[in-house]
Amino acid sequence: MTQSFSSYFMSFWSAAELHANAIIFLNLTGAMLLGFVVGYERSYHGRAAGMRTYGLVCMASAALVVISGYPDFWFGSRALYPVNLDPSRTIQGIVTGIGFLGAGVIMREGFTISGLTTAASLWASSAIGVMVGVGFYAAAILLAFLSAACMIWVSRLEAWLPSRPAVAITMQFRRGFLPTEDAMRKMALARGYEIATGTLNISCKDGRTEWRFVAVGLSRKLATRISELSVELNAFEGVEFYQIAHARN
Repeated sequence: MTQSFSSYFMSFWSAAELHANAIIFLNLTGAMLLGFVVGYERSYHGRAAGMRTYGLVCMASAALVVISGYPDFWFGSRALYPVNLDPSRTIQGIVTGIGFLGAGVIMREGFTISGLTTAASLWASSAIGVMVGVGFYAAAILLAFLSAACMIWVSRLEAWLPSRPAVAITMQFRRGFLPTEDAMRKMALARGYEIATGTLNISCKDGRTEWRFVAVGLSRKLATRISELSVELNAFEGVEFYQIAHARN
């Protein structure tokens, strides 16, 4: 009985088993480091998901894939039944799980949506882990650095290219004051904006009318800065309350 237990225990520490564990260890370490590369940009900019989150996602994805490549070593090579695995199903499960994690970091407030870049980069981090797990190390390294470069430098490219800034505006008017759409559009146009089609939302409570809409700049140079818009709205007739914010998505 003692010999049987000893042989069973030692089967987990056989040369072949240790060799497989060493390969898995290197895969997990590499995946974690590549996750750190992608997550550093998010951490640097103060996002909720930082290096730890990305390292864990990438490492866990690699772990789930790489262990499916060594079914013969499961349970100390003493599985009662043959283990037949389809790695594609494991990858499918990872993608589904990361989808739920990504949904948790996406936030919407009015016309502003935040967290999309974080969710997309978490998905990329899981893909990096999968590639490490299946052995595409060079491709995984390239994807990690491309993802990091995309998050660091593409925003600068966007700032350099011509663009039309968007501003989310909420205006509440005093009781009994009824603004007209033509007047609002002319006011926006005079300041380098046009009200985006399909964004106008009008509500009324206790006799006070509230307008919500997104104003899109005709160009970056023509669009008035929101600090200047704030000063003008303070003096705008009939406005009792207003809120201005960049319409990010």
